[in-house]
Amino acid sequence: MVSRIVKVAPFDLVVFGGTGDLAYRKLFPALFRRFHDGQFSDGTRIIGAARHDYGREAFRETVAKALRQFALEAIKDADLDAFLELVDYVSLDIGSDAGWNMLAERLPEDANEVRAFYLATGPDRFGAVAAQLAAYGLITPGSRIIVEKPIGRDAASAAKINDALGAVFAENQIYRIDHYLGKETVQNLMALRFANALFEPLWNSGHIESVEITVAETIGVEGRGAYYETSGALRDMVQNHLLQLLCLVAMEPPAAFESDAVRDEKLKVLKALAPIDASNYEACVVRGQYRAGASATGAVPGYPEDVGNPGTHVETFVALKVFVNNWRWAGTPFYLRTGKRLPKRVSELIVSFRNVRHSIFGPEVKILPTRLVVRLQPDEGIKLWLMLKEPGAGGMRMRHVPLDMNFAEAFQIYAPEAYERLLMDVIRGNATLFMRRDEVEAAWAWIDPIREAWNQSPLEPRFYLAGTWGPASATALVERDGRSWYEESN
Repeated sequence: MVSRIVKVAPFDLVVFGGTGDLAYRKLFPALFRRFHDGQFSDGTRIIGAARHDYGREAFRETVAKALRQFALEAIKDADLDAFLELVDYVSLDIGSDAGWNMLAERLPEDANEVRAFYLATGPDRFGAVAAQLAAYGLITPGSRIIVEKPIGRDAASAAKINDALGAVFAENQIYRIDHYLGKETVQNLMALRFANALFEPLWNSGHIESVEITVAETIGVEGRGAYYETSGALRDMVQNHLLQLLCLVAMEPPAAFESDAVRDEKLKVLKALAPIDASNYEACVVRGQYRAGASATGAVPGYPEDVGNPGTHVETFVALKVFVNNWRWAGTPFYLRTGKRLPKRVSELIVSFRNVRHSIFGPEVKILPTRLVVRLQPDEGIKLWLMLKEPGAGGMRMRHVPLDMNFAEAFQIYAPEAYERLLMDVIRGNATLFMRRDEVEAAWAWIDPIREAWNQSPLEPRFYLAGTWGPASATALVERDGRSWYEESN
């Protein structure tokens, strides 16, 4: 199968923080692959901007090194050289006027109509960059600004950042990126629901018994200890990734697959989330912290050793039981969990349907629930677990078996990485997969009372050994409802 490549208009992309880890690991490889596939038009330019005192050629050498290390395929020298011809660099200081005149010279008034500014920086610099772009007259009608999560640390700080961005850019020019929404399987969740008559009539609490969302990592904080000590799993993962996935599962059908229509429905879900606060926190939330244990690579230290803080109370694991208080989902629990140093790296959604009302096969045949499993990473794909009869004579022997669709095998084409799709969506002006201001602030408004309940609670994070599935209380969270977390062996 051949994927049809649609070129985008020529654009200028300025990457602030262009010498950082995100730029080298994700952004430049994503841009190279889109260039390699022929998606760029003549005249496109990519400009790195950072404090390092690089010249153009020195910066190109660092980009070439990153592409050879992080791109997924072998790179031909000719392709690499052609891509690097698009790459330029400006040394500047976000907090002062140093270098901004040079950037302005690289972006004259007659530059490309589409001008994108990617802020691969900490959120504390977002407002300053926006203000400098305005001060130097770099914002055009075709400008867009792209900002990474986290957008703030709570509702108040998120509103402050949004105010700073909104003072310079119109809301339709602001692209708040969550790379999870760029994954092919996440988008296929919407196709699965809204393009197939099989699922949407059953997509409600009358037929769905529970929903589970798991985002598990095998790694620890990996050098991000300073950031993680101010964040924790709730802010780092739940407020954005997991809540966005929950919204896509739970939202009502939008009027059209169009940016504001989709985001309107996601906002309704966020506003319908049942509150979790000091009154119900202990029944709905488990927080944990990994301690020394083992991973696939051998023995690993605990989180306090990783961050050099023996007394830290920051959570590296969170499990929640969440309800969506509306007509579609009343009474159906959504179980969310995420953590570091877990046994497997996996991100998946599990929709468990209610059992048949009456089994005709007698009590000796155990009927397991129909389950839809959408795996986001690794090995993106979709499984539908069904009860089927085993072949052969000798009675009705039933087995729980999957109808299994692996994306790589089914389509036999390269599936773009999330950043590839999202960057091209920015250039096209398609904001469907990006968060709107009211979404971000509604998510924080739901998260903040959980943080406040933690601060008031005498309970510390429950410890769990690295390489296990979190604290025992996370298992109890679902087992007291007569359920269990999904495992591949089910």
